[in-house]
Amino acid sequence: MREWAEEIIEKAENVVYLAVAVVLLVVAAVVLGATVWKFGALSDDGTVSVAAEVLDLLLLVFIVVELLYAVRTTLAERELVAEPFLVVGIIASIKEIVVLSVKAPDYVGTDHIEDTLWLIGVLTATIGVLAAASLLLRRKEREPAEGDGGGPDAAHERDGTAPSPS
Repeated sequence: MREWAEEIIEKAENVVYLAVAVVLLVVAAVVLGATVWKFGALSDDGTVSVAAEVLDLLLLVFIVVELLYAVRTTLAERELVAEPFLVVGIIASIKEIVVLSVKAPDYVGTDHIEDTLWLIGVLTATIGVLAAASLLLRRKEREPAEGDGGGPDAAHERDGTAPSPS
């Protein structure tokens, strides 16, 4: 009785993940379409503002694709993997820095410039923290698991030169 319940729940999870993946694909397609349309408006609007908006939209596509990768990885490995979400956080922070950097010249001489600079600083620190977390996560994944014979004493144990316990 327990096995069939687990099987039903697993199939339901797969259906939900598949639905999320389809929605993410649709979002990516819509944003890509909006990007192409916005790029077509290059001659009407200023080059810098259109380029910033196109970059903003493309970074949004990268975020959606990374989320799609996270869903695919979760389905394949049957566990939630943290690294794609860290990458999404980094990309989202970069996206906001780009948007704020384009708007910053309009804020010079107003009260908004100080808030904008603080926000850019906080986002930069966030990128650093997320990058460090990603680096630590990758190092942790490369370490051998406990008891798999891959630790520092494994070579000594294989060749019979292991230090004797005192």
